[in-house]
Amino acid sequence: MTAVLLAAMAAVLFGAMTVLVRIALGTGVAPEAGSFLTIFPAFVVTALFLASQGDWDLRDAWPFALAGLLAPGTAQILFTFAVRDAGASRTSVTVGTAPLFSVAIALTLLDEPLVAGLVLGAALIVTGGILLASERARPTHFKRIGLVYAFVATAAFASRDPIVRWLATESTDVEPSQGALLTMLTGMLTAFAFALVTRARLTWRAAVAFVPAGVCYGLSYVFLFEAFFRGRVSVVSPIVATESLWGVLFSWLVLRSSERVGIRVVGGAALVVAGGVLIGLNR
Repeated sequence: MTAVLLAAMAAVLFGAMTVLVRIALGTGVAPEAGSFLTIFPAFVVTALFLASQGDWDLRDAWPFALAGLLAPGTAQILFTFAVRDAGASRTSVTVGTAPLFSVAIALTLLDEPLVAGLVLGAALIVTGGILLASERARPTHFKRIGLVYAFVATAAFASRDPIVRWLATESTDVEPSQGALLTMLTGMLTAFAFALVTRARLTWRAAVAFVPAGVCYGLSYVFLFEAFFRGRVSVVSPIVATESLWGVLFSWLVLRSSERVGIRVVGGAALVVAGGVLIGLNR
């Protein structure tokens, strides 16, 4: 499969995961537990995928474990809180701003040139964010702090992407499934430690509720790593950012009234994705 198709599949699955996390949280499970319970089945999925490849020699893949501290570790914890407080659709739109963070990293740390396309793309993303922030018809469960959680989680997701791509190009003997497994393992341990510190209740009922979200998350991660091993961040990241549109679409189809997906949410998602694509074309 090409990097474009793999990235698109990762985006669809991540959008579905967002909605499934919202549904699982609706059963009364705390986000402190939900973060770990989402990553654990995702880890199982990546382990099964690696088993199908038959290559368990992970000695050269250990640097990927460091990326896992950012995402899915810290990022997924914040992401789960964001879904609880801001909802699935609005969190999806916010996470779609990841290319803006990627550009900021590239301009400040990698000395990449600032061109008109990047400025216009950034402006579209910011406009989409403003449109989302200015909406008035919000669901009753909405809290502004949820958008803050989502923005910080997005920064962690965006910081992980160039690290994974750099490791993918430098560690030529490492398979994508190996990198995915180690990042997922570190993320799972991070979320488990957070659950222990916060004394979250990890019950069997809660675990079952998060299995669908975790499976989608694990498959999304496998496709994401396969894409990064085949294509540049500037190509993969904007396509993955279409998860915003998928998250909004799935929210409208499945959650409907509880999410109150209006024209500002849809418009914000469209602007964010358009900005991300424009940034990708100009890097």
